[in-house]
Amino acid sequence: MIVPDLTPEKKCRNLISLADLDTSEIFNIVNRHVAFSKGVDPEKPLDGKIVGVFFRKTSTRTRTAFSVAAAKLGATVVKYGPSDLQLNTGETVEDTARVLSCYLDILVMRTSESVEEMRAFAAPGKMAVVNAMSDLEHPTQALADLGTLTRLKGDLTGIHFLYMGEGNNSATALALALSRVKNARVTFLTPPGYGLPVDIKSQAQSFADLHGTVIEEYHHLDHLPKNVDVVYTTRWRTTGDTKSDPNWLSYFEPFKVTSEVMAFASKSDNSTIFMHDLPTVREEDVSSEVLDGPQSVAFHQAHHKLFGAMAALEWCLSKK
Repeated sequence: MIVPDLTPEKKCRNLISLADLDTSEIFNIVNRHVAFSKGVDPEKPLDGKIVGVFFRKTSTRTRTAFSVAAAKLGATVVKYGPSDLQLNTGETVEDTARVLSCYLDILVMRTSESVEEMRAFAAPGKMAVVNAMSDLEHPTQALADLGTLTRLKGDLTGIHFLYMGEGNNSATALALALSRVKNARVTFLTPPGYGLPVDIKSQAQSFADLHGTVIEEYHHLDHLPKNVDVVYTTRWRTTGDTKSDPNWLSYFEPFKVTSEVMAFASKSDNSTIFMHDLPTVREEDVSSEVLDGPQSVAFHQAHHKLFGAMAALEWCLSKK
């Protein structure tokens, strides 16, 4: 006897890589972020929906932001720790995905694996999957950052954005997002051997070519630009991981954001802001003087992750 699949088909969209989204989709999410940050009533668009939150890696801001966002939008939240699913006992990702898709409307994931694992979770097609950070990309961070910048600066056309530090998953997501901003200039200063992945840089350049955007990457502070709108860095020890090269820290030290770096790069009208996706190792990737200083919006940025999460969750199940 053949047992029919009586589970109703759910129409949903995945947010796994920014390369999958067109420019209008990116800015639809950003604009909803801004609306939520201004107090727009979301009218519980996820009422009756179930959102799973599965994090294999540590998280303070992202996990909290998505859990609170789902609740604010009316959803019920189910949380899974790194050892909670039967993946740890040998069940395949494909079988786990088929089971979870019978229960969940959205699965928010953080994993140390590649995005291909997330695509496997999304394969049944009944459950939206949101990449809350993988080894190569942190798309919801970049979307939240664009929302924060739009709230603070307004129209981002022509913005000059300086990123200093490792070409990690936050940097790759920023490259894929900022390459859609018209006439922007995005400068990456990364340590030798720790730059943006070649394929990501190529993908970002293809987007940049369509929008009159300049993407540049250098590995020496001789190329530190002046008159930038934003200085951005991230923690060098991503999720606490260490580098294989025992001397890695010596390559990174020149890329620390200090008050001297800010003074050199900032505009004369004091409009330049400092951003950090947090957490930080104070006095390593950034000085406390900068992080706690008047140009820093890092903790404002952390608060805005809530609005970015709300916008991302709404977009996944939106019928518009």
